[in-house]
Amino acid sequence: MSLTLAIETSCDETAVALFDAKNKKLIKHLVSSQVNLHSPFGGVVPELSAREHTKNITPLLEALFRETPYSWKDLNFVSFTLTPGLILSLVVGVGVAKIVAHSLGIPLVPVHHLEGHIYSVFLSQRVEYPFIALIVSGGHTELYLVKEFGRYQLLGKTLDDSVGEAFDKVARLLGFPYPGGPYIDKLAQLGKPSIKFPHPKVSGKYNFSFSGLKTAVLNFIKRNPNYPKEDIAASFQKTVADILLDKTLKALRNLRIRRLVVVGGVAANSELRKRFKELGEKDIEIFFPKMEFTSDNAAMIAYAGSLRFERGRYAPLDINALPNYPLEKFGLDWT
Repeated sequence: MSLTLAIETSCDETAVALFDAKNKKLIKHLVSSQVNLHSPFGGVVPELSAREHTKNITPLLEALFRETPYSWKDLNFVSFTLTPGLILSLVVGVGVAKIVAHSLGIPLVPVHHLEGHIYSVFLSQRVEYPFIALIVSGGHTELYLVKEFGRYQLLGKTLDDSVGEAFDKVARLLGFPYPGGPYIDKLAQLGKPSIKFPHPKVSGKYNFSFSGLKTAVLNFIKRNPNYPKEDIAASFQKTVADILLDKTLKALRNLRIRRLVVVGGVAANSELRKRFKELGEKDIEIFFPKMEFTSDNAAMIAYAGSLRFERGRYAPLDINALPNYPLEKFGLDWT
């Protein structure tokens, strides 16, 4: 066994995991959510998030070792999220990872947060290369060609709001708290997609835009204050799925790739899963992570970290958190 401790603190979840890197087996992972803390503000407050990470990280680590048959001395290396994320939050996880690595004299393995999301699928199933990865979350909407581990080509990204932000903003318009995705999803299942919202026209073949869609929903609600909320939610959700599906399918066809992974918090959305699984009926292999691995977690960081450890990609102890480092440049030789 080659045992890694993984730490993830990029946004508003404090997460830790123990992972058997040699056998690619998750031993245990724990996540402490900050949803209730940030909900009154309608979004994540960076300073509060960092304070909560500082408060939660030690109890989580203690619980992780208490609930498994392993101790600190069994660790062979530390995996941690280096980038991207809220800098104040990242600093907490990076700092703890450095302390553990230094005190035990073991390697420090940095992981890109988006790389972690891509490999969250691998926690339950293997995907052959090459494949396309659609990352949809509260902070990200990106489309990547994954040629092999460490070789990523950015195909398209959102030019404004992420898809998760669009869900949060529309949920707020409908009177729901943060995070809005689960509320929209549940409400949409009660309604009909009776409204035809516009699809944005953006530069770049595979780029996305969602701010205009949010504005279209806002204007519709102003003009039709008594329109059924469930129909608005269903129409919005269908439009989002249409946009994501259209660009992703275009990339699959143009690049002649037959494998797709859909990852990130919004990958838990029922409409999105349904629509993409239908795409899978057209000779395209579709992969989703297990529901517990769609949101931020340390298990996915551990998996990606294990692949970096195998390739000897370690970090010096004086490494610092990076708020926004592109995945396509991270690769294997980012240092």
